[in-house]
Amino acid sequence: MAGFRQRAPALVDIAMVAHPSVTLIVDLSEREGLVYDTHGRHERGSVVVGLLPGDFRAAGCGAGECLQIRLEPVAAAAVFGASTELSGTVVSLEELWGRDAGRAEDRLRAAASWDERFTIAAEILGRRLGARPPVDPEVAYTWRRTLTSRGRVRVDGLADEVGWSRKRLWSRFRSQLGITPKRAAQLVRFDHAVHLLAAGHAPASVAPESGYVDQSHLHREVKAFAGLTPTAVAIAPWLAIDDVAWPASRPTRSPVTGGERIPDLR
Repeated sequence: MAGFRQRAPALVDIAMVAHPSVTLIVDLSEREGLVYDTHGRHERGSVVVGLLPGDFRAAGCGAGECLQIRLEPVAAAAVFGASTELSGTVVSLEELWGRDAGRAEDRLRAAASWDERFTIAAEILGRRLGARPPVDPEVAYTWRRTLTSRGRVRVDGLADEVGWSRKRLWSRFRSQLGITPKRAAQLVRFDHAVHLLAAGHAPASVAPESGYVDQSHLHREVKAFAGLTPTAVAIAPWLAIDDVAWPASRPTRSPVTGGERIPDLR
């Protein structure tokens, strides 16, 4: 989770970099709010950004606040119940949660501090996590193995580990998480690479460390996922909510979720 605050009226226009998570952006602004654009389609207010949304931009004008929450696809499948439909799209939170979306926004907007907002958000998500059946254990295991290996795993090997055929793993993984195991591995590998780039490592060293054949391979993958060169993606402002992308914010560990949070980003 991360809280963002724009103190003074200003135009904000940020392109999102692909990330191995489903992103929930809760708009807590009192007035104009945020506007999102992807594939020529516009959304306003709180939205859920699925895996691989493509050319996605967020824009706003004026002072305001928002809460960004990143969810593993396994958790998102339970929280939103629509992982397959979410992949490659941006959907309003109201479309997924109905009136509960407005109630959640009101509670978060009325909170006295970011810590209280994080606590409220964790409670809301926790309740929804427990209300829906989880994905198959084999699918959850495959995702987490992909994540911990930084995308350097083979689908055949993962199928053997869970005792499924390659075809069954491919089908169940895609139907429940909205992405194929191979594409998931590519996304996780890309995410690891761009964080190294953002930390100041040269593309020539990032390529082999991230599992790419060579620097040209890295360049093609980064271009495919972000539409940017490795040099350009390294300074993308929406790369991450961590001490690499936001070194002055001193992120702390959230006792509620175990994730990183950044109160009051400017």
